[in-house]
Amino acid sequence: MLQGHQSWVFEHRPVILASAAVGGPFEAEGALAADFDILHDDLWLGQESFEKAEKKLLEQACEKAIAKAGLNKEDVQFYLSGDLLNQIITSSFTARTLGIPYLGLFGACSSSMEGLALAAQLVASGAARYVLAATSSHNGSVEKQFRYPTEYGGQKPPTAQWTVTGAGAALLGREGEGPRITAATIGRVVDMGLSDPFNMGAAMAPAAVDTIQAHFRDLRTDASSYDLIATGDLGRIGLVIASDLLKKHGINIPEQKFTDCGVLIYKDDQPVMAGGSGCGCSAVVTYGYFLNRMKKGELKKILVVATGALLSPLSYQQKESIPCIAHAVAIEA
Repeated sequence: MLQGHQSWVFEHRPVILASAAVGGPFEAEGALAADFDILHDDLWLGQESFEKAEKKLLEQACEKAIAKAGLNKEDVQFYLSGDLLNQIITSSFTARTLGIPYLGLFGACSSSMEGLALAAQLVASGAARYVLAATSSHNGSVEKQFRYPTEYGGQKPPTAQWTVTGAGAALLGREGEGPRITAATIGRVVDMGLSDPFNMGAAMAPAAVDTIQAHFRDLRTDASSYDLIATGDLGRIGLVIASDLLKKHGINIPEQKFTDCGVLIYKDDQPVMAGGSGCGCSAVVTYGYFLNRMKKGELKKILVVATGALLSPLSYQQKESIPCIAHAVAIEA
């Protein structure tokens, strides 16, 4: 299964039997609203805190994906999940609700593809029949932890991004109908010394480029193998930086093939600065929009490269730079 230095190629290709995307009110006004399974008109989701609202988002995404696959929670061997809150409490408390054997992950906003890659490995190796991979983020809970409470009304620079309120889940199996996971590349930590938490796209772009390079090198392939290559949440600024870096490394990805989940999710007139971000960003775009396009025959093979900034409020207070990572998963119709 190992090919090259850091990639897996799956001989027995796991199937995405079902997926689900759940979003909040701002996402309901966005460019991809039609691709969500559930949309809420209340940022609180009827809960008493933003943290509990995020848990409800993730629970709904997981339960919806299981139901769409025609399975019960008891059929699923493992649940892999991560989020941005301290000690990944959203994922762990959702695991309490689901009652499925649980592996908690933290890859920041790269957690969606980290979980999907590991889930694919478990299924392809025969270690599980069914695995659920999920992630979530919530604008109110994440902004409160990493920046300022939303009630504070702090002003942000144009380089900042808007944390997506959303959760995405995918249920993988060994057999069945649906898109198949053909390969995955596990990223390494890249730190270019940037320390501005309001410019995450610039910080994460080199990690995305490093993983794309590794994927092409390990699989002895290039952009022509894919209909679409999407980074996770670099936003408009990070996407431009990544494009420039790829060209400097001699990698040419046509502009019409190279996009970013944080750029796609919102409309141009929504006040999101440089675009969307958060663990839920690449999850809802992939498990909603991209997979729906594959079902319609518009896309045959895609590479999703979810990016993550591995900082914490503590590391920022200690004036550390921002280590970043990206994980890539290839999905074929």
